[in-house]
Parts: sequence; structure tokens; C-alpha cells
Amino acid sequence: MSDKPDDDAWLARPDSIRLLWRLFWAILALTVLAQFVIKVKGYFVIDSWPAFGAWFGFLSCLAMVLVAKALGFLLKRKDDYYRVEDGDD
Repeated sequence: MSDKPDDDAWLARPDSIRLLWRLFWAILALTVLAQFVIKVKGYFVIDSWPAFGAWFGFLSCLAMVLVAKALGFLLKRKDDYYRVEDGDD
């Protein structure tokens, strides 16, 4: 086995990763643009807004990350939380 990049799995190659990112961005853009061509009938008025799913998903993900960070800050313990003291058995 050699250390040449050609021997890597195709998902580990930088060119493949770059291609996949471009492909994902293109699919996401086409999905958002499709809403301008295909009429979306939502249950609520806001469901019919252009790119509702895209920005709602982004804001939901952002909210989950912020809540997880806040929970991590509130629930964290000191590094020596589980340390057994010499007198305790």
C-alpha cells in the first residue's frame, strides 16, 4: 500500500468532498427554487411563503444548537466531580 491519494476511499479524497458539497448545495438551491414553480398550499399562511422550509429548518437547527450549548453550560460539572476523597469509601 502506498500513501498516494489515489489509494484513499473516494469519500476521503478532497476532490470528491468538494464535488459532494457542490452537489448538495445545488440540490438545496433547486429545492428552494422549485417552490417558485410549483404552487405550495400550506395549512397556515406562513407555510406558503417562499423558501419557508429552508429558513424554518435553519432556524430550528440554530435553536437546537443554542439550547444544547445552554444546557451544557448549566449542567456541566467540575473536572474532579467523580473523584473519591481519601476519607470517603
